[in-house]
Amino acid sequence: MSAESARARGDTLAGRHGSSSGGLQLSWWGKLVGGAFGFMLGGPLGALLGVALGHNFDKGLKALPGRDSFASGDRERVQMAFFTATFAVMGRVAKADGRVSPEEIRMAETVMSEMALDAARRQAAIKLFTEGKSEGFDLDGVLEQFRRECHGRSTLIGMFVELQLQAAYADGKLDPEEDRLLRHICARVGVSEFDYRRLERMVRAQRGFAGAGSRRGQAGGAGGRPTRGRPSLDEAYAVLGVARDASDAEVKRAYRRLLSQHHPDKLVSKGLPEEMMKVAAQKTHEIRQAYERIREARGS
Repeated sequence: MSAESARARGDTLAGRHGSSSGGLQLSWWGKLVGGAFGFMLGGPLGALLGVALGHNFDKGLKALPGRDSFASGDRERVQMAFFTATFAVMGRVAKADGRVSPEEIRMAETVMSEMALDAARRQAAIKLFTEGKSEGFDLDGVLEQFRRECHGRSTLIGMFVELQLQAAYADGKLDPEEDRLLRHICARVGVSEFDYRRLERMVRAQRGFAGAGSRRGQAGGAGGRPTRGRPSLDEAYAVLGVARDASDAEVKRAYRRLLSQHHPDKLVSKGLPEEMMKVAAQKTHEIRQAYERIREARGS
């Protein structure tokens, strides 16, 4: 294919998905459905993806030998692992308290909507969510492989945990069973108790950006996501993970660190699926809102 043909094809794909990044969204998915099974995963994640895509794809699964460092093509492999683990584990988190609530289902659907998934990828995500709810789901195997595939990318693993926390908070509260499961998930993927609690406070505060109605557990936005509003000062400090008496310099450092950790382009370069760029962009927006709220209160 000539360079001009490739560009034309990319432009067509971008228009089809309604965003400039639409063409990029096929980087791993296109290779997958195009039959390039060398990009497929083995192990529990590969088995889940095979089920999600149907038996014809499952027949093509091949485990790749383990490698200690990233090589050409590994980003697609990590993106595939992230997509698979995110929705499957989200299903298990939703089932943690014994039932999957309508709010938790809407939360998963909202993430899918924000990713602008086409019909095939959306169906795969739904199947992964359903597999995660099943009795035979190999949670520990999935988490262990996901951690290996991430190659120590802590920011990527942090985004994964944040998404699971959002799923747990979809009904407005974090049940003890959900908290225990999330702490177990964090232990398996290498997130400390301290970092888990910090992320939990941040996600809880981000939910507080919603209006009073959704703070009572009522979904106010499309797909069940609360309608965003102006954060309170306490919520703003919680989002940045700093105390009210933190110095201006400490607040600015926390803001810059979080902004860097959640930068969509940086996360994609580390293995976040391009489809999740909008999710990451929403988080950076909330971080900026929190910082501006604090600056305004301090008159700086």
